[in-house]
Amino acid sequence: METTAMGDTFLTRAGYEKLIKDLEPLKKMKNQLSQDISEAREKGDLKENAEYHSAKEKLGEVMGRIAKINDKLQSAKLIDDIKVPNGVVSIGGSVTVKDEDGDEMTYILVGEDESDPTGGKISVYSPLAQGLLGKKQGEKVTVDLPAGPREFKVVKAGPLS
Repeated sequence: METTAMGDTFLTRAGYEKLIKDLEPLKKMKNQLSQDISEAREKGDLKENAEYHSAKEKLGEVMGRIAKINDKLQSAKLIDDIKVPNGVVSIGGSVTVKDEDGDEMTYILVGEDESDPTGGKISVYSPLAQGLLGKKQGEKVTVDLPAGPREFKVVKAGPLS
């Protein structure tokens, strides 16, 4: 069974570029907060300086967000560069499944940052994707979902058209 390492961040090229764009305002905010902290420090007694404590707290949050985005960018694997085999459920590919009620659903397997189940994109780390990864077209599989085990048939799997 093909699974994905939890440390990997799978992104489309557009998702990767969005993260880079998200960094810019955070870096500007970090510089501004650092400046605010310096100015507050110059005012003297820091114990009762609300501006100082507020700026320090915000700076910590911004630094955390910057670090999180940088970690994602460093561990990013671009889905666009993955060769998706025909007939096999794979990240970056599309899968159509039929459940035991006969309902058909089509999903694109993406990284968790781009997951949008209502838009037909599910995270490769979701229980459904984990149960389907590596399965072949025509194969039946029982997937352990939070609501309990469900049986699916892989109707179609492969690269995006």
